[in-house]
Amino acid sequence: MKIVVCVKQVPDTKNGVVFNPDGTLNRGAMDKVMNPDDKAGLEVALRIKEQTDAEITVVTMGIPDADAVLREAFAMGADKGVLITDRVLGGADTWATSSTIAAGLRNLDYDLIITGRQAIDGDTAQVGPQIGEHLGIPVISYAADVAIEGDSVIVTRQYDDRTHKLKAKMPCLVTALSETTEPRYMTPGGIFDAFEKEVTVWGRADLKDLDDADVGLNGSPTKIAKASDKVRKGAGEKVNLDATESVKYIMDKLTEKHVI
Repeated sequence: MKIVVCVKQVPDTKNGVVFNPDGTLNRGAMDKVMNPDDKAGLEVALRIKEQTDAEITVVTMGIPDADAVLREAFAMGADKGVLITDRVLGGADTWATSSTIAAGLRNLDYDLIITGRQAIDGDTAQVGPQIGEHLGIPVISYAADVAIEGDSVIVTRQYDDRTHKLKAKMPCLVTALSETTEPRYMTPGGIFDAFEKEVTVWGRADLKDLDDADVGLNGSPTKIAKASDKVRKGAGEKVNLDATESVKYIMDKLTEKHVI
């Protein structure tokens, strides 16, 4: 069985964000980590590998040093890694990103593709399902648990107040939730071996089934009008009232704002 896990290197926003003049993130100027939902997806794949002896290939698209997340995946137990990187791919929105990754996946053999539900830098939850649409395969999102049964995958799909259990024939794509999976730590031996493994690097020329109109910033239909760091809130209005007056004051404000 062959599993492909799509992961993304995302900014560690705890230390703030840096923007380019065109409104896109300056990823080279920020500390970076593996996207949490994607790491959960990798853990799902690793658990399937333990049960079925599957082969796991991890794919990422990004700047050259995005191979760090592939090394991390190796240290956790992944078998192969592919980095899709090229200057012409930069600034891609979800459409251009999913088109590019799907073109890369067409170079690979796969039974199951696993992505994270969404990335913490965009929060769109669009790329995984879009990849499935580009490849013409079934998609099951919001996976809390994944099991293999013959040539099918059985997914427990998480909702706010319930779960659904769905079954689909492979090949298919599943998006995973970080809240329901605890990823394993890298092992010391795994870390050592991770830097002995070779990462396959693909550029634009290696993506044959990809239209130039769907590549990078110019191929992105989403345009950023304005971008900024977190806006600091003002001190607000302060009042000093007793309990009865405070209740009346709050109720009047809620009524004025049409909250009640």
